[in-house]
Amino acid sequence: MLILSASPSSSTLSSSSSHISRPLISSSSSSSASFSTSLPVVAVKAAARLLSIRKLRCAIFCASKVRGMAEIVEEKKESNSTAAAAAAVAVSTSENHELPQSRAFLDARTGEDLLSAIRKAVEDEKLPLNVAEGMEELYHNYQNAVLQSGVPKADEIILYNMALALDRIFVDVKDAFEFSPHHKAIREPFDYYKFGQNYIRPLLDFRSSYVGNISVFGEIEEKLKQGDNVVLMSNHQSEADPAVIALLLESKHPYIAENIIYVAGDRVITDPLCKPFSMGRNLLCVYSKKHMGDDPKLVEKKKRANTRSLKEMAVLLRGGSKLIWIAPSGGRDRPNPITKEWYPAPFDASSTDNMRRLVEHAGVPGHIYPLAILCYDIMPPPPQVEKNIGEKRIISFHGTGISVGPKIDFHEVAGALEDSEEAKLVYTKALYDSVNQQYNVLNSAIHGKQGQEVSTPSVSLSQPWQ
Repeated sequence: MLILSASPSSSTLSSSSSHISRPLISSSSSSSASFSTSLPVVAVKAAARLLSIRKLRCAIFCASKVRGMAEIVEEKKESNSTAAAAAAVAVSTSENHELPQSRAFLDARTGEDLLSAIRKAVEDEKLPLNVAEGMEELYHNYQNAVLQSGVPKADEIILYNMALALDRIFVDVKDAFEFSPHHKAIREPFDYYKFGQNYIRPLLDFRSSYVGNISVFGEIEEKLKQGDNVVLMSNHQSEADPAVIALLLESKHPYIAENIIYVAGDRVITDPLCKPFSMGRNLLCVYSKKHMGDDPKLVEKKKRANTRSLKEMAVLLRGGSKLIWIAPSGGRDRPNPITKEWYPAPFDASSTDNMRRLVEHAGVPGHIYPLAILCYDIMPPPPQVEKNIGEKRIISFHGTGISVGPKIDFHEVAGALEDSEEAKLVYTKALYDSVNQQYNVLNSAIHGKQGQEVSTPSVSLSQPWQ
């Protein structure tokens, strides 16, 4: 008989008696542990062959990935296309993270392999049909959007990003992740933040994307590092908003990109296709007013959950140095049903006032800034608000933009008003008007194709990644 003895540094074969011994861990004088178990010679040889085959398969798979990435990076150096450069980053990161639990999607070599894996999971009753249909639709729409970008090696980017996305969705369906009221971005052993960034990156046309008032973002970062709190009162356009904000800021302000806490509705933490992307963001989870009454039996439960989240927010703000993003409209913007023009949805005065009070009562300095975001093209919401989870995902390649205005102080704008309700409305209008003004400049730059030339004294556009 032979004993296969494996230590952290080596594997050796040694002779032994003819009986089969139990597995044991033995220590040596060098303090290294070795695992010993008796195996028949045939079993050892079979195990060795299997190990060699697995190593060979892994080597072939990894080598092909490395070659593909090397080619993309080489083309990146020779290309002036920002989209090509961004796509190269999308493929080349996340390689060193611990692999997810399932190999069904990660071992795919083609898009058809991915689709076959989805269908096989349905046949094996491991995946609900409605989720599987959503995954197939997501694959096709993402594929079309990345191909639309014209980026080199688009097929490899699509395969890599969709394999990870489908795997994460599949794993969560098998073992659903539960979000706490205050969810912290999961960065290890699998980096969900980078996963989300790399997935959305190829959808942004950086050549026609802009940041308004980059200097104000610098001011915000300084206040955060001084211990102050900052709240961004923003419009909300798509499920990709957090990724777009982070992608447009990561070159100059990675601290802001990675540390924003988003006040998120329940849909992004319950929809199977959305959850893996939400897991990579810092969230305060609440139920939106627009969906509070979807199920009358759950109204009180939702209200209690929102109360817990507000308490969590108050605790966070008391600690200082917090950056919180909130959409006071309570949901995503929608186009005008007649003109089809997009515009920021009106802000709810109660939401802005509640947020202001939380900031003022935190016991540390706090500041409120108006933020505009334009990115509906890459992942627009359904035309109307839907009750059911599982909306259709339309995806496109397009320019995007964000802009932040100077901070707006309640006491300067509405402090002299005696009527508290009127003061709330005046302050909310000041915030909304600033967001609307910035949005119009972004719209002219992106959809009007006028670029940085449409900058105004109050909205200075730039492309900080260049």
